Amino acid sequence: MREAVRWAPARVRDVYVTEAARNRYAEIAAGAREAGLPVHLASPEVLEAMSPDAQGMLAVSRVSAPDLGSVLAGSPRLVAVLSDVRDPGNAGTVIRAADAAGADAVVVAGASVDVHNPKVVRSSVGSFFHLPVVTGVDLPAVVRALRQAGLTVLAADGAGPVDLDDLLDREGQDGGEVSLSEPTAWVFGNEAWGLRPEDANLADAVVRVPIHGRAESLNLATAATVCLYASARAQRGRRGPTDRPPSL
Repeated sequence: MREAVRWAPARVRDVYVTEAARNRYAEIAAGAREAGLPVHLASPEVLEAMSPDAQGMLAVSRVSAPDLGSVLAGSPRLVAVLSDVRDPGNAGTVIRAADAAGADAVVVAGASVDVHNPKVVRSSVGSFFHLPVVTGVDLPAVVRALRQAGLTVLAADGAGPVDLDDLLDREGQDGGEVSLSEPTAWVFGNEAWGLRPEDANLADAVVRVPIHGRAESLNLATAATVCLYASARAQRGRRGPTDRPPSL
């Protein structure tokens, strides 16, 4: 709610708030009024009927549908792609991780969860309103478009032949087939079965996050965070000090 009002006020149609919540979240209500948004006082019963997750304050938002073409027109350097990711908590957490790592967009492909699912939005902790989230696309078409836009496409898979640590160790050296400092799109698959072989084969390389301890594996969102931050760190090393994005 706070992030929608702050970062995407054009998408917010109305704000509903109880009297108690108006006092508790005064800065959100004030921000909504400053943005020119209609703020309606409502009873707790009305808010509960509208959404059990409202916690005394609720925003009615327009559905945003950014397209892949507009994202690629902005020359992105880091993109997260979710393929057949069904769990809303994982999807929302990857959106949050992509936002934190400075990614330019998230693309949700195949039979993935609806990103407007309340659990996805809640798990993103506001990041859903910070960067474009493209939906309704086919993975092979996405990979072709990303590659045509100059991005290296890496698939994350626990059984991948390329070790992420090795990529990081070789960063900056000549002769490497894959460089994390170049514009990159990471493709992440389903939590239970990962990427289908035919989908992994679409990528320029299939990369595994090494397991140094006794854990059997990493869950999807954790592995995605590691991969995205590896690229973000490598890409920052290629920029000069004046090229770094400003801190919020």
